[in-house]
Amino acid sequence: MAPGVELGFAAAAADPGGAWRLRSAYFPSKVGGRPAWLGEAGLPGPAALRCGRCQQPCAFLLQLYAPLPGRPDAFHRTLFVFACRSPACYRLAGPAGPSAVRRRDGGRDGARAAGRRPADRRVSPAVFRNQLPRRNDTYPEEPPPEEPPPGPAPAPPRQLGSGAALCRVCGCLGPRCCGRCRRAAYCGPEHQALDWRRGHRRSCGQRAAGDDSADAIPEHNEFLFPEYEILIEPEEPEFPADSTDDEQGAVDTSKDVKEQEKLGAAGIADDALQSLDEETLEAMAKHETEEEKIFRMFKKQVATEPEQIIRYCRGGEGPLWVSGENKPEEKDIPNCVCGAKRIFEFQIMPQLLNHLHVDSLGESIDWGTLVVYTCADNCGGGNKYLEEFIWKQDYSMGCTL
Repeated sequence: MAPGVELGFAAAAADPGGAWRLRSAYFPSKVGGRPAWLGEAGLPGPAALRCGRCQQPCAFLLQLYAPLPGRPDAFHRTLFVFACRSPACYRLAGPAGPSAVRRRDGGRDGARAAGRRPADRRVSPAVFRNQLPRRNDTYPEEPPPEEPPPGPAPAPPRQLGSGAALCRVCGCLGPRCCGRCRRAAYCGPEHQALDWRRGHRRSCGQRAAGDDSADAIPEHNEFLFPEYEILIEPEEPEFPADSTDDEQGAVDTSKDVKEQEKLGAAGIADDALQSLDEETLEAMAKHETEEEKIFRMFKKQVATEPEQIIRYCRGGEGPLWVSGENKPEEKDIPNCVCGAKRIFEFQIMPQLLNHLHVDSLGESIDWGTLVVYTCADNCGGGNKYLEEFIWKQDYSMGCTL
């Protein structure tokens, strides 16, 4: 991807047969559906894709094709994000990924002291990086054709070219198989039970010789997030004059808020608030004003392209925070397994939630932003899928889009 901030937008397939662009051979960036795996070796296993809180399988959220120019070992490079489907698992903000669970639980010693089993699985969401050189055993060296392949769109694959079986429900590794037909693969008992209820009990064992129709995998199911293609465009730069005007407006608004705070504090009769000295009240007003200013700048930046779901800028401009609270310090971002530091690569915006259909009358999946940090050295790991790090930031109280 080119230098500078690039924006990602969710786009439905242009026609019913447009799903071919979202298959692995076309190196897609996409939301939902099943992952279009890049490399066929070293995929994350079922244990790596279980939520660290509820222990249920995580759903594929999105993938971003992000090759690195000048790095022959990363001619093809994709980042894969997985997220839990349970709203309760999004109540806490902060780290997700390597070491996240142990830091939150006070470490293994702290867990033992509290009489709990030490937490050794990662917290949802999770992100994995995979890369391949141009010359590899899976894809041709030439770019894929821009025209759709002949014939009907193929059904979701049951296995990779390497022979590794994929779960019929989620498309991740499926080491478990149906005990009756021995053909249907699953990542675990939850998805085996789901597929059985959805119709496998009727088709199981009914396959005639040379007929694969009974084994065909449905394109969609209730576990998967809706599928979209991600279109990437450069962010248009702001004009300096506009920035100056906005900053001046922000200062004026800040002054107004301070005046309102002083007037409000003067008219409050509550004994507890009257006991606060002037310095404390000023500190409170300043904190609230700074929080409002950060959120106001977030809304201003997003307003020019309100449908953006991704902001990408590896190693360049930092993330666009929705709040001054719960921002990670350098010590909060663990180094890569190779020892190198991790740097900001991209963030997932709250606008993506509008496309996932996760609203409910009770709790819903929610975030202010999900910020992804990856290895600064972009280590290879033998072309395996390497876990990276996500930081989840929520909105401050009183600040919403």
